[in-house]
Amino acid sequence: MRPMPAHLPADDDDARYLALKARDARFDGRFFTGVTSTGIYCRPVCAVRTPRRENCRFFTLAAQAESAGFRPCLRCRPELAPQALAWSVQDASGILVRQALRLLDAPEAWSTDGGGALVAQLAHRLGVSDRHLRRIFEAALGVSPLQYLQTRRLLAAKQLLTDTRLPVTQVALASGFASVRRFNAAFSTHYGLNPTQLRREGGAHPGAARPVHLGLRPPYDAAALLGFLATRQIHGMESVDPQGLRRTVRLAVGDVQYTGWIDARFDRKDQPGPRVALTASDSLLPTLPQVIARVRALLDLDADPAAINAVLHPAFPLGDGLRVPGCFDGFELAVRAVLGQQITVAAARTLVQRLLERFGEPIATPWPGLRLLFPAPATLAAAEGDALGQLGIVRQRQAAIVALARAVLDGRIALHAGSDVEATTAALRQLPGIGDWTAQYIAMRALRWPDAFPAGDVALHKALGVRGAPQPARAALEAAQAWRPWRSYGVIRAWAALSNP
Repeated sequence: MRPMPAHLPADDDDARYLALKARDARFDGRFFTGVTSTGIYCRPVCAVRTPRRENCRFFTLAAQAESAGFRPCLRCRPELAPQALAWSVQDASGILVRQALRLLDAPEAWSTDGGGALVAQLAHRLGVSDRHLRRIFEAALGVSPLQYLQTRRLLAAKQLLTDTRLPVTQVALASGFASVRRFNAAFSTHYGLNPTQLRREGGAHPGAARPVHLGLRPPYDAAALLGFLATRQIHGMESVDPQGLRRTVRLAVGDVQYTGWIDARFDRKDQPGPRVALTASDSLLPTLPQVIARVRALLDLDADPAAINAVLHPAFPLGDGLRVPGCFDGFELAVRAVLGQQITVAAARTLVQRLLERFGEPIATPWPGLRLLFPAPATLAAAEGDALGQLGIVRQRQAAIVALARAVLDGRIALHAGSDVEATTAALRQLPGIGDWTAQYIAMRALRWPDAFPAGDVALHKALGVRGAPQPARAALEAAQAWRPWRSYGVIRAWAALSNP
């Protein structure tokens, strides 16, 4: 039998069929199989009987399968699969396509003003014409930006219909549709049944609150990621244990602020594929697509270990399952990064704890230990005088926190995965008290940039053996060139190797 490759060539359908027969979770979300005899497309981990090879058509994206007329499987549920990596696009216009995908994958950017308007805004933001964006997008991916966006919205809606009790009207709005009529028409056209029928055929029933399941690709070192977060957890706001994490959260959708809590557990069930079970408070259900996207980023569920390990395994043979811990809220992460500059993790945690106790907002949760929300940007933007100094925060950090809060509040800086990395890191470095280390750390964890590199990090210098060099930051940059474009993952592996030689 032909051996299973660790990394599938884009056009190797025979290798894809082998992965399909093996139900190999490493390839979950990296391709989908359309079955011509049924008109349905599935994930590689689908538990149904493997179709005949001649009946299989393979697609890199769910949008491609739907554009070809296939409907999503109700059993393996393609909406649960990890997202395909934007970084895999390598054609001449790859940078532009990657930027477009980052924006289209962010539910925060999904407009209810119609897909065409959003694509026009996207083209304007990228500095190209609508026509040029459509041309290079279709050349690289085989679907238009609008088709890709429509599939993302419909699959998000399918997940809400299946796993929540939200009324169809709220499902439509949460998925980015301007009206229920438009949502019903799109859903019926693509899936051959209306939203109410889907819910009757196996979705959520009244009174049946169920966790939302989020797929991931193995290998995945959950213990290492949870350990990283546990070392930095802030009591009253976060609780991390060996099975998962709970925390209070705040997020804005347009002009509306939502607050609540989340509980993410690594599910022991392995069919269809390894996954995380996410439960959110009822107050967050109207914005569940945004919550899901943020939890996926927090736990780095969309990473492609095969692509990353192809570059990093020779240097870090024991780190194949390590992920880059993200964050739920970019502003919170940035404030914590500022407070962590040039001090130990324990000392930084003490300062963040004091900040939370002084400025945090009370919230009710099912757990007495979770009782506070991290301060909102408006709160810290107004924290002048000695309010921060009384917490033991030095004057330079005080100025940085206030300036950062005001920049986020004014919309001059956006700290999420859809942000322009180069422009955002440059804007961060312009703020008082924020240098390149902090900007790169924020890019790594909040902007989800896989090639961020805090060259001035002292622990990284030690791990790379350049601590005694005349210019250690430059020496670190040179030593890490072989890690590109996955230097963020290289940093995590270097830190882990330093902690566990």
